[in-house]
Amino acid sequence: MKWIVGLGNPGLKYETTRHNIGFMAIDELARRHNIQVRDSKCKALIGEGRIGAEKIVLIKPMTYMNLSGESVRAYMDYFKASLEDFVVLYDDMDTELGKIRLRFQGSSGGHNGMKSIIQHTGTQSFQRVRMGISRPAPGRDIVDYVLQDFAKGERELLKQSIERTADAVEFFMANTFEQTMAKFNG
Repeated sequence: MKWIVGLGNPGLKYETTRHNIGFMAIDELARRHNIQVRDSKCKALIGEGRIGAEKIVLIKPMTYMNLSGESVRAYMDYFKASLEDFVVLYDDMDTELGKIRLRFQGSSGGHNGMKSIIQHTGTQSFQRVRMGISRPAPGRDIVDYVLQDFAKGERELLKQSIERTADAVEFFMANTFEQTMAKFNG
């Protein structure tokens, strides 16, 4: 069983913001595989289903971004879930909008949701899909930028990023993460 966590902030106010691209990818996977992500458990909305022969759990933490690790830890502890089967999907300013980057490990890169997950799991070694949102213009406030909706002109690249992320997760269901990285990076 694989468990996929998309990072974002709960509530309509944040639904279409850059910081919620991880939630958007979870919603796309749920749509493609008819999975209802609505059970409230472990400080998150959770949905279970299958992608091919593999059982999958889709998770959207409801703790707000900066406390995402609380939900991840609660899920790990309650379901005795392994980090080997865990993938986190999240926004990354150092990756261009429309692009994704898969990694086995690494620092938080200044991302507060990732800092929280690293703190609560006690490791930087877990699989991740960094979904590009590009950097704001120089002098622009980063918090305002990530909590802003995507512009109309960015929506096609946003769609590509979400679809490519969902494709990568689907591929991972029948392949190793290393194979998935080889196929979807670059």
